[in-house]
Amino acid sequence: MIAVSTLTYYPIKACKGFDVPASNVERMGLEHDRRMMVVTPDGGFLTQREYPRLALVTPALKKEAVTLSAPGFDSLQIGIQKSGTPTKVSIWKSKNVDAIDQGDEAANWFSDWLGVSVRLVHFADGFIRRVSREYAVHPDDHTGFADGYPILIASEESLQDLNSRLDSAIPMNRFRPNLVVRGCEPFAEDKWKRIRIGGVEMALVKPCARCVVTTIDKETLEKSKEPLKTLSAYRKHELGAIFGVNVIPLNGGRIEVGMSVEVLE
Repeated sequence: MIAVSTLTYYPIKACKGFDVPASNVERMGLEHDRRMMVVTPDGGFLTQREYPRLALVTPALKKEAVTLSAPGFDSLQIGIQKSGTPTKVSIWKSKNVDAIDQGDEAANWFSDWLGVSVRLVHFADGFIRRVSREYAVHPDDHTGFADGYPILIASEESLQDLNSRLDSAIPMNRFRPNLVVRGCEPFAEDKWKRIRIGGVEMALVKPCARCVVTTIDKETLEKSKEPLKTLSAYRKHELGAIFGVNVIPLNGGRIEVGMSVEVLE
């Protein structure tokens, strides 16, 4: 039986995620997932590519507040602002995305941690950032601050297959999936087009081409050539070295760890 083994939120893009036993699925992805982002003063998005130290930041959500923690740093709790006068930010090809600045305390905390002037923003309520037309199922398919799609799925078996080819095994957090499943063949998710978990139907629309973020150890920040070197040798695609699949929810609902994954197509 194919079943959900892990659900993970990444509240702030590029920062640590945390596992949850259940999640509400919205059209733009898991509730709370990638709704916040660290940006330059002029609104350009930042990632672990430029600032690996983002991987050490742990956000914790409680109702309408987020607590920011990092090794050797005083933690900070702020109330999340989701509406108000928006500021414009950009992420990849998406320009002029409406976001709500989270204030000077959060900006100063991240600026001190990274050693460069930055701001923290939240995706503005009501703004629609559409996914690529080439892979959209419906014209209004949209996401938050994720690179391009609402959800990323991968299987435990795929990671096991990759690790069997590496000198040193790596954890799943190198790939930052929201949804991890088990009980299938390695990379079976590549072939799935539609799945159902509980009452939520999802379309698997595009293989996920991996970047140098996967080469950063999320605990030590050490960099290596793996897993990209090995993935490029046996998981090469026209898009790049692939691992995991981008997913678009077709409706909302609630999913839980342990639920069965029904492959519809």
